[in-house]
Amino acid sequence: MTAQTPAPPVGDRASRTAEVTAAVNAVVTVIDPPLPHAADGPLAGVRVGLKDSIDTAGVRTTCGSAYFADRVPGVDAEVVSRLTAAGAQVVAKLNLSEFALGLTGLNSLAGSARNPWDADRVPGGSSSGSAAAVAAGLVDLALGTDTGGSVRVPAAACGVTGLRPGVSVVPDAGTFPVCELVDTVGPIARDVPLVARAFAVLAGRPVRELTPAPPVRIGVPESWTHPLDPGVAAVVAAAAQVFAGGGAELVPVRVPGTGSALDVLYTLVYADVADLHVERLAHPELFQPETLTRVRVGEGLSDGHRAEALEARAEFQRALEEVFTTVDVLLSPTLPVDVPLVSTDEEVLALTRRLALLTAPWSLHAGPTLALPVGFHPVSGMPVGAQLTAAVGGEDRLLDAGAWFQQRTQWHTATPPCAVD
Repeated sequence: MTAQTPAPPVGDRASRTAEVTAAVNAVVTVIDPPLPHAADGPLAGVRVGLKDSIDTAGVRTTCGSAYFADRVPGVDAEVVSRLTAAGAQVVAKLNLSEFALGLTGLNSLAGSARNPWDADRVPGGSSSGSAAAVAAGLVDLALGTDTGGSVRVPAAACGVTGLRPGVSVVPDAGTFPVCELVDTVGPIARDVPLVARAFAVLAGRPVRELTPAPPVRIGVPESWTHPLDPGVAAVVAAAAQVFAGGGAELVPVRVPGTGSALDVLYTLVYADVADLHVERLAHPELFQPETLTRVRVGEGLSDGHRAEALEARAEFQRALEEVFTTVDVLLSPTLPVDVPLVSTDEEVLALTRRLALLTAPWSLHAGPTLALPVGFHPVSGMPVGAQLTAAVGGEDRLLDAGAWFQQRTQWHTATPPCAVD
């Protein structure tokens, strides 16, 4: 791969940071000094950026939209209060797809964030700035939100680690919603140990020592609705062999409902999105064009469509519970394709569907999924990610498995061409 993003400058750290910040466009608002925080705690000294749909008292929170360009909340989101109480230094609000809608990261009032591995390729979305800022070394830890893959897709595209916790495990008060039925708030960092510490803080749990270990039985879904990119398939298969080499048994499994999961998820999401933004549609010119396209999808969905989707989701969850009686975790690619180029003739909804193909099923699941960098594409050189998914309540199992994998691989330590360090 020939990276199109400019290399970091050679001067002092401040000038390097300024150049990388401008090149990546991940930061919407710099918070200097950081938000008030405890002097000590499990996240003391950790520089944190927040997706700009997460409220910060006295600091602009835009949701990437002209509608909220000057919005300044009066109260911190609950997750922000938990971070600062743990000593975290909240230093930035980060770019995102407008109203957290979209997986490319290209529709934002602030202009699109850019992938620090290659500016000609999308950073993923909707937590585009969160993943890009971590990969570029602008923050140590970032918070994103994940509805249909909005933590996992950018984590994969930018070569970092991200956790979608189980539904309702992390409080979402003060976070702008997309579809509350499936929304989650999750941490993104370069490695599992920091993601694990942040998760404990966000979930209101004691920070525990990781116990790195491979799962005993890893389920590998046998087939998907569409073929995988050969390079992606090969890299993820090699990652599976790392687990197998540590003693894990790779078990082919069939997960009923994965073929229809995307349609079920989008019915639920877009029905809620249309209701959420119905008053804003009186001024469609204020939306980013890609966002408006997505919001209008939900206008044709009825209560009957939503009820059918809810029943299909319940059926999928029952089937998945049965699968987890036979395996400890599921392993799948995060993206079915190489990281797409920014300039593409593919229609926005078609591209979004393609990117969400493998994240959507685990968004219908009430349990957690961990996204890990597992290698680089043999043709483009872009990061490739994999997902580990566990049963409800299985966050610790995923984090222990991910920590074990990262002890035996170095993919998470790779630094993109456009980075501070």
